[in-house]
Amino acid sequence: MKGVKVPGFQFAGVACGIKKSKKKDLALIFSERPATAAALFTTNRLRAGSVVVGMRHVRRGRIQAVVIASGNANACTGKRGIRDAEAMCRETARRLGIDLSLVLPSATGIVGVPLPIERVKEGIARAAVLLSPDSLQQAAEAILTTDRFVKVSAASCSIQGRRVLVAGMVKGAGMIAPKMATMLAYLMTDSAVGPGCLRAILRRAADATFNAVTVDGDTSTNDTVLFLANGAAGNAPIRSGTKEEKALFAAAHKVMKELALKLVEDGEGTTKVVEIRVEGARSVSDARKVAFSVANSKLVKTAFYGEDPNFGRIMVAIGYAGVAVNPDKIDVSFDGVKVVRNGVGLPANERQAAKVLRRHSFKVRIQLRQGSASTSVWTSDLSHEYVRINSAYRT
Repeated sequence: MKGVKVPGFQFAGVACGIKKSKKKDLALIFSERPATAAALFTTNRLRAGSVVVGMRHVRRGRIQAVVIASGNANACTGKRGIRDAEAMCRETARRLGIDLSLVLPSATGIVGVPLPIERVKEGIARAAVLLSPDSLQQAAEAILTTDRFVKVSAASCSIQGRRVLVAGMVKGAGMIAPKMATMLAYLMTDSAVGPGCLRAILRRAADATFNAVTVDGDTSTNDTVLFLANGAAGNAPIRSGTKEEKALFAAAHKVMKELALKLVEDGEGTTKVVEIRVEGARSVSDARKVAFSVANSKLVKTAFYGEDPNFGRIMVAIGYAGVAVNPDKIDVSFDGVKVVRNGVGLPANERQAAKVLRRHSFKVRIQLRQGSASTSVWTSDLSHEYVRINSAYRT
């Protein structure tokens, strides 16, 4: 999605030598005024230096600039990693003439390698000069690692008679899992939003989007989702429980869902994007456990890659999800083609089901008949290419 402009925001993406490929590897996001900020971070107990510093800076609820290094995670680098993240913030603040505490750092890439901080500083200096409202695409390109394509989305809504925009960019291809999918994601809006309201919108939308996708079940050290609202639209700050909150949530949810699905589509070695829909559960929690048990099963994912409608693997994953189910009530279908009825396979439908699995995208529907709760998560297949990429990631 090229040509997206978010009023009051500027962007830049440059190459500074972090990546051996000499591709863009440093991005800046700059709000022309301090923005209300809400963020979610990795649940991994091993946190990169940028996450540690970012969590500290975002506590005040105000951020004006984001600096992102790509190609090096700056994780498992000890106290030096913290110092380097702080140095990124200092250099960005100096170049932009803003307070140090208004800068949030991010990093992504190889774990355990010190950040080439002098190159990063040089990149920040060049990026600061190149900041432009027209450069969201360049910034989105600069944050990629093993991604195959740039992932940007935008949606608008009406707030108090004003048109406001929500735009976002995300990177992520491998180590994608729920509880903060392994990614960096940045959302921007020109709407004014109260701090508590912005946090609630981000958490609710992330739970249904970024936390509902999986590629390989791994959660990284650097996961960050940041939502900035700079108020350039001139509306009164949105408060919780209002129709304006509903409108902004709908726009943010649309953007985040599009980005989340692009994460799955761009998963390392991915050839399939699959929705796992669980219905008839006793609770949403039970539905999510079953859905993720199926979505993360390596045997299920390899069957998707092989276009094999192996319903037995799905049934087994349902059985070990840790949820009380009655196997004699379970139905399973692929895009409406039923392969299991009341817990018993339907071999006569396998040829038709195999045709469904040849599609790039399809839905697996699981009916438990235990209650009325339901949920969906999205997953990918597991291919030879995934193994190739990750067997030689450092070399």
